[in-house]
Amino acid sequence: MGPTAPRKRPTIRDVAAAAGVSRGTVSRVINGGHWVSPDSLAAVQEAIRTTGYSANLHARSLVTGRSNSVAFLLTEPQHLLFEDPNFSILLRGAARALAARGMPLLLMVAGTHEEQTQVSSYVGAGHVDGVLAISSHSGNPLLDALVRQGIPMISCGIPLGFEGSLGYVAADDLGGGRRMTRHLLDIGRTRIATVTGPLDTPGGRLRLQGYRDELGSLYDESLVAHADYSRDGGAAGMRTLLERRPDLDAVFVGSDLMATGALQVLREAGRRVPADVAVGGFDDSGLAATLDPPLTTMRQPLERIAGEMVRLLIELIEGGEPAAVTLPTSLVVRASTGSVAPTPS
Repeated sequence: MGPTAPRKRPTIRDVAAAAGVSRGTVSRVINGGHWVSPDSLAAVQEAIRTTGYSANLHARSLVTGRSNSVAFLLTEPQHLLFEDPNFSILLRGAARALAARGMPLLLMVAGTHEEQTQVSSYVGAGHVDGVLAISSHSGNPLLDALVRQGIPMISCGIPLGFEGSLGYVAADDLGGGRRMTRHLLDIGRTRIATVTGPLDTPGGRLRLQGYRDELGSLYDESLVAHADYSRDGGAAGMRTLLERRPDLDAVFVGSDLMATGALQVLREAGRRVPADVAVGGFDDSGLAATLDPPLTTMRQPLERIAGEMVRLLIELIEGGEPAAVTLPTSLVVRASTGSVAPTPS
């Protein structure tokens, strides 16, 4: 018995015959469903299901001028992709939202000058329809190059320097910084330090501003150290603060990952948490609950941020205007501050 002939791949003609409509109608359904009656749309969708038709995305791209794919662009060193759990949650959420639309997600990391040049050339050549910009720093030449090329792009966080031209989805970093600082004041701490994220990022800048606004006249520059959102950065910032202000009794660390380094340094210095020093973080991406002691933190709705970024980017790709969304953060109290959340008045 000879080999079985391969099954012929269903075509638009097969779908049209099964649905009882023209091939033009099937094509319009595949390319967005515009100018198709509800009955015809339902018939074509059912015919696609029963015939097993799968669109030839390459052929479609030749017609539409689109790649039907989106880039997840991380402008950080590669190791942070695996070290910082925020990025994996955003990546997973974006991939899930795009999969529901039949669009693949391309991961791009551009933490070096060479990587930035490669990404600019690749994206500029039209290999993706749009970009989800993650952890962008102000003054980053890659962001500027993509904006000048007119690439549809949505930023995670307020895009510093491009606030008027780029759409974005952000957590309320300013309000979150104020809320964590207020919590530390409410539990009786009076010498509250902070380890900030990089001040060329919206999170670093706005969380520090929230801390400063809430402290008011109590703000003291000697209680502020700056770091880079890494575990080692958090440790270095904590060492600096202990050397400069050994009398500190609380610290607001600008990310949960940095807080892991800060907790280690406090432990090595013989400082009890929270008895001697209360510690608060920012993110609640899953890491905070696993620390010793479990970390009080501000929760960012990362899954929702990813979904909103995809929604706004698709609207932009389809000709819409840039839009911005700011989502609230919420205080999650755990053992590292040794108190329950105060009851709202």
